[in-house]
Amino acid sequence: MGDTETRRLIEVATRLFAELGFDGTSTRMIAEAAGVDVDEMVELVGDKTELYRTVMAHAYQTELEALRAAAAGFTPTLQGLYDLADAYLDFCLDHPEILSLWMHRWLGDAIDVDRLEDEFTRPMSGMVANLVRDLVPPDVDADYVIWTIVWSVYGFLTGGAKHAAAADPAARITGSGRRPDPAALARFRAHLRTLIRRMTAPEPGRPA
Repeated sequence: MGDTETRRLIEVATRLFAELGFDGTSTRMIAEAAGVDVDEMVELVGDKTELYRTVMAHAYQTELEALRAAAAGFTPTLQGLYDLADAYLDFCLDHPEILSLWMHRWLGDAIDVDRLEDEFTRPMSGMVANLVRDLVPPDVDADYVIWTIVWSVYGFLTGGAKHAAAADPAARITGSGRRPDPAALARFRAHLRTLIRRMTAPEPGRPA
């Protein structure tokens, strides 16, 4: 077994962890799906916890590279914030497995596998928060600006929305990897821009 088998095991484990969560996936399930026996798998990539850490590290590196690319072209303007949010939304649309991995974890999956947030989430959110910190007024928390966007994107892509008017397109997502209706996506993207514009506006009565 070599690099090809290692990549295949990571890909299979990523798919299963994204679909079923860490707690719902057994070592044997991963090995059988990859077409190897358990001993071979453990010898190559470690036990389930070690493999999970590898999967999450790979997801982190993939997301970090995308955010760094977006940050490299960032301009400290309102349009720059729009572009950053668009890049993040597009990344989540193109990588539903990463979104699903973190959604499982937010719901208490792999609770015994610690420090992943400190190792992965904190550096990324801190990097982006530092980009926007000088663009928000004093009464707005830059860290919560970032997390408000993250929570909104995750909620839209996993739960969707049912709108008051029956004629509105249904935005609900019915499964991992399913893209939202184009009209619903455009409406959500416009909402994000409004949200960003309002969060970066000065406090009423205070000059910009």
